[in-house]
Amino acid sequence: MTPDEYCQQQAGASGSSFYYSFLSLPPAQRRGITALYAFCREVDDVVDECSDPQIARVKLAWWREEIGNTFLDKPSHPVTRALLPAIHAYALPQALLLELIDGMEMDLQPARYASFDDLSLYCHRVASVVGMLSAGIFGYRHARTLDFARHLGMALQLTNIIRDVGEDARRNRIYLPAEDLQRFQVSAADILHGRESDALYALMAFQAERAELYYRQAQDLLPAEDRRAQLPSLVMAEIYHANLAEIRADGFHVLHHKIALPPLRKLWIAWKTRRRERRRARRVTAGA
Repeated sequence: MTPDEYCQQQAGASGSSFYYSFLSLPPAQRRGITALYAFCREVDDVVDECSDPQIARVKLAWWREEIGNTFLDKPSHPVTRALLPAIHAYALPQALLLELIDGMEMDLQPARYASFDDLSLYCHRVASVVGMLSAGIFGYRHARTLDFARHLGMALQLTNIIRDVGEDARRNRIYLPAEDLQRFQVSAADILHGRESDALYALMAFQAERAELYYRQAQDLLPAEDRRAQLPSLVMAEIYHANLAEIRADGFHVLHHKIALPPLRKLWIAWKTRRRERRRARRVTAGA
């Protein structure tokens, strides 16, 4: 199996929205983004699948060393061997790849965040950083596109947090800021023991509005000249936003079941988004 085939297997097996967003990319970009996604999966799996935090830290330290070696053109893992051409072609910053590992390492501690500012650092490292790396692979001309990627990463991660509240609680993780729990009079024990209430639904609606704000800000920040290049990110935004809408329509019953869009729905959203953006581009060209 080649490094590219290994990464493709990682991406295809997960059914992630990330995968559906880059199906239509040219081959070089598709290989680059698939390798980036596989790298995210590898370091995330270290945390999720390793029961001993000390062993997980050793493995993450190995990945930090591996990234350093990759930037010296000496990768040894199939993922970094596949990622190396993208690092060269798209000038991916080493610091961002290392910051992503830092974010994953934050999950080796019990996930508790006093404030939204504290949670924002985590979201930046595990999601906005990925968005910025992805933006580099997709291509951009305007520096503001990186701000778009940062805000979209926040929106996507907040959507993940809302979707996965119950699943995370069963791992003793709470990604809802303590200040918000206190404001809505929901205790950590309520989350950990799956106790739903009107107060919980109000808390989750508040979190959803925060995510909506980041979706709107991301859209406002994307320069028109970079919309075409950033189409995969726009597809991702639409898929995640649709998932958030489904969670809202279900009444935020997130402690006992997880709402995820089926693959065909994701493909449909991806197709609709690409068609909409093509129409938008034609209108802009016609009006020029």
